[in-house]
Amino acid sequence: MRSTPTTNQQQQQKPHAVILPFPAQGHVNPLMQLAKLLHSKGFHITFVNTEHNHRRLVRTRGPESVKGLPDFQFRAIPDGLPPSDKDATQDPPAISHATQNYCLQPFMELMGKLNSTSSAGFPPVTCMVSDGIMTLGIKAAELLGIPHATFWTASVCGLMGYLQFGELIGRGISPLKEANFTDGTLEMPLEWIQGMNNIRLRDLPSFATTTDAEDIMFNHLKTEAENSMKSNAIIFNTFDAFEEQVLAAIRTKFPREIYTIGPLHLLGNAMSEPKSTETSSISSNFWKEDRECTKWLDGREPQSVVYVNYGSVTVMSEEHMKEFAWGLAESKRPFLWIVRGDVAMGDSAMLPPEFLKEIEGRGCLASWCTQQEVLSHPAVGAFLTHCGWNSVMESVSAGVPMICWPFFAEQQTNCRYACSEWGIGVELSHDVKRNEVVDAIEEMMSGEEGKAMKRKALEWRKKAREAVGVEGSSLNNFMRFVEDHSH
Repeated sequence: MRSTPTTNQQQQQKPHAVILPFPAQGHVNPLMQLAKLLHSKGFHITFVNTEHNHRRLVRTRGPESVKGLPDFQFRAIPDGLPPSDKDATQDPPAISHATQNYCLQPFMELMGKLNSTSSAGFPPVTCMVSDGIMTLGIKAAELLGIPHATFWTASVCGLMGYLQFGELIGRGISPLKEANFTDGTLEMPLEWIQGMNNIRLRDLPSFATTTDAEDIMFNHLKTEAENSMKSNAIIFNTFDAFEEQVLAAIRTKFPREIYTIGPLHLLGNAMSEPKSTETSSISSNFWKEDRECTKWLDGREPQSVVYVNYGSVTVMSEEHMKEFAWGLAESKRPFLWIVRGDVAMGDSAMLPPEFLKEIEGRGCLASWCTQQEVLSHPAVGAFLTHCGWNSVMESVSAGVPMICWPFFAEQQTNCRYACSEWGIGVELSHDVKRNEVVDAIEEMMSGEEGKAMKRKALEWRKKAREAVGVEGSSLNNFMRFVEDHSH
């Protein structure tokens, strides 16, 4: 007679994935989506935040938010920065430098604890997924001898952009000289880049145009992108048809496994299985969502509203803030504007009372929202965005065209693709003026080009949905990842 395995033995046979995001909202969100999907497929999950972000979650969502489930736990490691309780995204250069230099040791200590306490209900760690700019995860996995995958949370075209940083140094282009900003250098076509068409120097991730050879962000992203290519596998939140050419070029550089599993939030919806409802209460939002804005949208005409959100990191000058405000006011269109408490620099960056009077009944201001819900609302006709990758994926999934104002990093590259490759975007100049905002809104909401972009956006939406549907490439790739990492 065969003996039945004990509960403890069954636990030991389960896969256990450790998930390590870079500590910024736009990175934590996709890694959380992946964690929930893996959990729905029977994985035990350990989700590792920094202590700073762990505290933010507790403050915003209460202690329950990090309690987890019997098979989904939260752990925290120090980030190497002085303690701060500010509810804002930490300074990108400071946090990049700190994670690269101080997080490996505490992370290794945590991994030691996770494996030694495996008897306490959690099986030993069987695989790790770390963020593409937290490649200390690759090092840790190698030291521990466990399978590892890198999740590059930005676009494939963004990764290819960062992989050119070494080439820019080799060709004597980087670091730039002051004169290069006015002598046409930024418009220089970079014809050597495989799989990317019509890319100019100014379309590469913004750190490419530094004048400082010691620039933290240039060097950090150069190193992390190159390290990502040394991983056992790379996961992308994209779908094959969307970044076809540049994906093919990355495959020639990275002969190991690549899993394109996006748009991730759509994959989650397509797969909503009983188990995933258990994790529905687990949220990774560091800001509290304002639910009123969805009700406000309910009262608006179809495709009449301009939705404005610059993501979780963008900060702008008071001057730019005012130009956007008056551009929105003078467009005479209804709009929903997400204004984070820390979006404008300087203490006096408040919206003037005359602006609030002008937009009464037509504009809705909120501090944070559930973006997927807003973008898929029938009232939304255009999205004024910083072109962060999560926003691009959500916009495409909802079939909403974009007015692009990239802030930094690979948002510049995403913007170029949106406008010249995908045909779903129009770019605002960096030193934005209100009349430019008015013109872009007018064109997008009622111009011929705007209509063409809307049609294109709907075509991409269809392809995105096909990718996560039955027999779709993203769904198949996700199931392949599960199969490859379940042992």
